[in-house]
Amino acid sequence: MLVVIPEVLSKAEVARCRALIDAAAWVDGNETSGHQSALAKKNEQLPEGSPEARQVGDAILDALGRKPLFIAAALPLKVFPPLFNRYAGGQTFDTHVDNAIRQLRGTDFRVRSDLSATLFLSEPDDYDGGELTVEGRFGDQSVKLPAGDLVLYSASSLHHVTPVTRGARVASFFWIQSMVRDDAEREILLSLDTSIQALASTHGQSDANVIALTGVYHNLVRRWSDC
Repeated sequence: MLVVIPEVLSKAEVARCRALIDAAAWVDGNETSGHQSALAKKNEQLPEGSPEARQVGDAILDALGRKPLFIAAALPLKVFPPLFNRYAGGQTFDTHVDNAIRQLRGTDFRVRSDLSATLFLSEPDDYDGGELTVEGRFGDQSVKLPAGDLVLYSASSLHHVTPVTRGARVASFFWIQSMVRDDAEREILLSLDTSIQALASTHGQSDANVIALTGVYHNLVRRWSDC
């Protein structure tokens, strides 16, 4: 499942976030890499837990809480604090898979990475290359979104970032532990929720079919959730 969530941050919010993180001290992106990723990863990153990363990360989490599509698609139980990376001068991230468990350094907070998220903080015209490419059963899907938009995809997917040959690609990335760990089950729930909302907009929340399907939705969540 790959879901695009538009306008998580407004252009004004993106500008405020960029002002903070662009002025911060960046480090080698392999500071947070696992063994496999370290062999494939060539970029820069804000240090995990830096004041700028915490401030902008909190703003992103607040914004996500106001996005019904994110809640419906992710069914989040826990969200890893957002991290930030930057690609320029040919930097890239070759094909890899994200670690199954992410632990916040210096704490006992950990998440099972069911979903990966990338929030774009550079406009597509500001750089060449830098497409996030997610490999799947039906072929590769390349994603390069406007600043402020987010893509959500299965953390178990093989994926890569193509080389940035002009400008700089700045983004936030993080992981979500869902209440429903199975990707196919989350996709069914999202499809059902979307259909219920469309039906309710036409026939009203009190329509008998809307009520019945809402019951089916919640009973599936009960069956499949782990929280």
